[in-house]
Amino acid sequence: MKMSHLILLLNLLILLISFSCMPERREQATIRLPVDTIGFAQYGWQMDSIMARIERQYLFEEYHPCEEKADDPAKLIISPHDDYTYVGPIYPAVIHQIKSPVVILFGVAHKASQFGLENRIIFDSYKFWKGPYQNARVSRLREEIMAALSDSLYVIHDSIHAFEHSLEALLPFLQYFNKKVEIVPILVPYMSFQRIDNISRSLAAAIFEVTGHHRLEWGKDFSLIISNDAVHYGDEDWGGKNYAPFGADSAGYSMAINHEMKIISSTLCGPLNPDSIRKFCEFTLQPDDYKNYKWTWCGRYSVPIGLLTGYYLAEALNKPLCGTSSGYMTSIDHPPVPVDDLGMGSTAPANIHHWVGYVGIVYK
Repeated sequence: MKMSHLILLLNLLILLISFSCMPERREQATIRLPVDTIGFAQYGWQMDSIMARIERQYLFEEYHPCEEKADDPAKLIISPHDDYTYVGPIYPAVIHQIKSPVVILFGVAHKASQFGLENRIIFDSYKFWKGPYQNARVSRLREEIMAALSDSLYVIHDSIHAFEHSLEALLPFLQYFNKKVEIVPILVPYMSFQRIDNISRSLAAAIFEVTGHHRLEWGKDFSLIISNDAVHYGDEDWGGKNYAPFGADSAGYSMAINHEMKIISSTLCGPLNPDSIRKFCEFTLQPDDYKNYKWTWCGRYSVPIGLLTGYYLAEALNKPLCGTSSGYMTSIDHPPVPVDDLGMGSTAPANIHHWVGYVGIVYK
């Protein structure tokens, strides 16, 4: 056989192999893969072990998952999204109260500035998100909700979803309680309160229209989850920034916690209304520059847009919402959940110079 013939055959063989792999590649492109495999669980056996350890470590009533009445599920919750070893019981304390098979998720767009994204909520086009127990299907409601929105209010951007951790943190706990849960992922980048309010009104109207068409009941058939971490505090390891306005010592820690309690009690708990949500933005955003922190909550956009969407949806259904705290913790006020033997760990330090707050709020 001539060398030229051999080369031709080899090229044909490579081409055939490439074609045979194409369906698999196309299928892989439809699955959103985890980006943080250290702080969060990526396998079912990891989640089973984490939940067993949380239940052993936190037997006291305020954090221990309890059985809720089937006719009183949560309609909306706020959940943390930090490393499981640090957050521990706050995750199941709120997420176990979600009973619906479909969940609309509002996440933090940490990398929005790198992608030049602002003033529009961000959807993805993945068909599935890889979960620890199985691939989670993205609900068909996503396309219907987008179709009911003006193009000026949203963008589809898979790349930022692929690099963002704030929603994938929730999926393992959601699947622990419901292996077949379906999701509608939404990221929220920089925007002013007025823009948040405008988008929330339209989004609530779209959800109301779509879920009404399918006769879906809020709480029973679908629910909303807001991903958020509370204050990011300290004077070290924050990219050269000082996030310790009260000082990075025990006295500063105590004052920071008191400020956190003021924000939570006055804006997130009790009857949900636009005034309290606006007040939350006044606590967290600079009045003359909404892109900069006043108080370092990374959920400074996801929280108000998720809450206002919930408020306007509740208003349309004539079913007001009331928020109740399921607990507050920080990354340094309790022993971490041991995860090293599970192939997991932490993605940031936890000490008096660098700590994060976590709150869980349930709205019914």
